[in-house]
Amino acid sequence: MGNAAHAESLDHTVYHTPFAVEPSFESWNTPGNYRWGYLGADKLPDQMRVWLVQKTDQEVGGVVARGAGFTDSPDAEVLAPGFNLGKSYGDVGIGRHGNFLQWGYSAPPSQMTEPGRRLFLNGIHYIKKFDGKAPLVRVQSSARTDALGLTRLVNRLSLDDRVISRLPQSLRDKYHSDPRALFFVMTFSESLYDRYHEDPNGLTQYYRENLEWVYRDQVFKVDEELKGLGIDSNRKVESLRRLIELLRDAQHAATAKKLLKRYTDQPFEAPQHWRQWFEENKDRIFFSDVGGYKFFVAPAGYVVDK
Repeated sequence: MGNAAHAESLDHTVYHTPFAVEPSFESWNTPGNYRWGYLGADKLPDQMRVWLVQKTDQEVGGVVARGAGFTDSPDAEVLAPGFNLGKSYGDVGIGRHGNFLQWGYSAPPSQMTEPGRRLFLNGIHYIKKFDGKAPLVRVQSSARTDALGLTRLVNRLSLDDRVISRLPQSLRDKYHSDPRALFFVMTFSESLYDRYHEDPNGLTQYYRENLEWVYRDQVFKVDEELKGLGIDSNRKVESLRRLIELLRDAQHAATAKKLLKRYTDQPFEAPQHWRQWFEENKDRIFFSDVGGYKFFVAPAGYVVDK
């Protein structure tokens, strides 16, 4: 992380309690790397409003967490998106995950700005209320939006020789150990290679059009089985309800059961047990890409954004 944060999330209580955080805002040129990886509908502005958290010679740095998929879980929140060169817009400069305060800035308090110091103290005060509330989800996979970013690299990225050497010989032989070809088939569905390996824009469009059905099982896939059932997303709680209903449909029961196993870790076999579980927990069910493309149940007391 560099020295600045984006002027976002400023209404959060961490900016007001117990100390008032009053940043001085500046307009900085939008980093070129933001434009490359940005997936939003609107175009990014030429300049962005930021404020200095610290004053060091450091302009380039990492991030405390990737933004993609970070807030899948109801116990994770972005407190300050970091301004950074080389990473994506929206990556986390300061965040909370469960009872962990994630502070991505490197400077000691003596090199922080006054607003930075106040936010640091407020963060410590804020995280105390989450004592004992361990994170609900741990990172098991990559967010579906990562597929969109990676599609743009199919003509530029390749696997290194060490990775290639660990691949099955049959796969290496099929693609003549071509590092770019192997990057493609180890990232996306192999069935897409002939159509899209020289068409990154077409590959991006394919995943964009199918984003609600994307999941990751070693590679990024589109769930054609779910689409075939007429279900419009794999991450909506309503989709989970529909799969449980289909367990009583003789024509679709086997597929529904298979998909329930794909998207949950529940051991139920009988439809009535699935229904009972869903009805008891439906207000606390959430879906996480980074948690492994699964539905989870938050403990009592969590507010789950549907």
